[in-house]
Amino acid sequence: MKNLVPENNFIEKDKSSIFTVQEWMLIGGLIISKLLLHLLTSTNYELQRDAYLYLAEGRHLAFGYVSVPPLTPWLGRLSGIIFGYSTFAVRLLPAFTGGASVFIIALIVKNLGGRIWAILLAATAFILSVAFLRSNTLFQPVTFNQFFWLLSSYFMIKLLQSKDPKYWLHLQITFGVAFLNKYSVAFLALAFYLSLFLSPQRKLYLSKYFVWGSVAGFLLAVPNLIWQYTHNWPVVTHMVELQRTQLVHVHLPDFLVSQLVMNAHAIFLWGFGLLLILFFKPEKNLRALGYTFVGVILLLIIFRGKHYYSLGIYPALFAAGGVAFERYFVRRLAFLKPLQMAIMILVTIPFIPYSLPVLPLDKMAAYSQATAKHSLEMTLRWEDGKIHKLPQDYADMTGWRELSNIVIDTYHNLPDSAKQLCGIYCGNYGEAGAISYYGRHLNLPEPVSFNDNYLLWAPDSLHNITTLIYVDDDTSDVSHFFEHVQKVGEVDNPYFRENGLPVYLCEGPRNGFGRFYKTTVAKLKQRYRR
Repeated sequence: MKNLVPENNFIEKDKSSIFTVQEWMLIGGLIISKLLLHLLTSTNYELQRDAYLYLAEGRHLAFGYVSVPPLTPWLGRLSGIIFGYSTFAVRLLPAFTGGASVFIIALIVKNLGGRIWAILLAATAFILSVAFLRSNTLFQPVTFNQFFWLLSSYFMIKLLQSKDPKYWLHLQITFGVAFLNKYSVAFLALAFYLSLFLSPQRKLYLSKYFVWGSVAGFLLAVPNLIWQYTHNWPVVTHMVELQRTQLVHVHLPDFLVSQLVMNAHAIFLWGFGLLLILFFKPEKNLRALGYTFVGVILLLIIFRGKHYYSLGIYPALFAAGGVAFERYFVRRLAFLKPLQMAIMILVTIPFIPYSLPVLPLDKMAAYSQATAKHSLEMTLRWEDGKIHKLPQDYADMTGWRELSNIVIDTYHNLPDSAKQLCGIYCGNYGEAGAISYYGRHLNLPEPVSFNDNYLLWAPDSLHNITTLIYVDDDTSDVSHFFEHVQKVGEVDNPYFRENGLPVYLCEGPRNGFGRFYKTTVAKLKQRYRR
């Protein structure tokens, strides 16, 4: 039993700071390490498909968009103003968000009574996580969503530990801001509200701060809710489409296994952390938090959410696990702390290429095929449910520059008279966003697409178009509506998700092309009008 006696090592502490000098130095070093991992690899691959859409949305500021709330596009616009729009600059904000997450993890550790070893274990678990390394590489709502879940967990802990209802304001304002980034925060909020209601601490609801916090969080969400209402609730349409095309491939066994695999390098750490807040008597004030994390998993199972939707709960579990290891593995069991550190490092090393773009794509494809033989096929499973030769995100991080160059060259080879009456049509938002991104300083026409938010930006008519650069593999319509349809190029990149995508130059509109376009776009836009 002596091995389970908490340590009492004394470290001199600056009375004006929550952290000791040694802890500040450790945290600073960990944050720098996290940033360097991303900044040194950020330009190895192109931006991921979705980033082009969010950057385009940032140029059309609104309180809502077809598939996402407004915060990520807003942040893209702000980041562009401050840092610019290069690949390196776009990936700065996700990297900084990862660094901020390291700091919040350290704060949670200190609030749980942890010190040096707990901070080191918890933060290292986060830094080495294949899942979070990938998230903090991508300019997507997911990286900010995970940060807001972590910040929410911190305020939940403050509320439960201190029993100070003023923390309702912090928590529910965080929920409100998180709602503007990704609607899935509703799973976390609902799980916490239910868990707290079922716990002895339900009296915390009987406070004016709960009411004020609820009002503040709701008011933050109101502009987006109004936008959704005036556009006939596109989030519902998007979720129905998501259920039909992607979530149908989500199966319970795969979901549960993924919960173990996503952070397998630290499974003992976060597993012990979950046990700590669920069952250990000294942490009984945090029972509601433990039930919240279990509740999130149950809600995602019920609503068939993707496995990575739950990632936001794990950093707080890393923190709890770090404290548990530091507090209970002492004296003769003290070796388990460096052992856990060594396990995390050794387990992570083979997975680094899956999390950071460190290998050229040809070598990454070979590495993927080699490692897939060792029960790692799930890392190559795309949203269509099939196994491919690269992770889906990586296949979406190449080919865009080549596609854009074909379109740019085609446009600039046109006579000046034709350029003035030329349009560009793309089959999906990735193609349109990439062409818009790479052609932003080259006076190209804004690409038109009927996919995602591009539909709302599409002009109501193209009556003055005489030339169309058409990016799609279905030519049935353009062959009917244009006299001359010439293939001018195609993407030749075996690692590109849309390899072989052709580009056509269409000239001489006929058979009522202008009328056809006007009727089609009006019909498609109608779904977003009340």
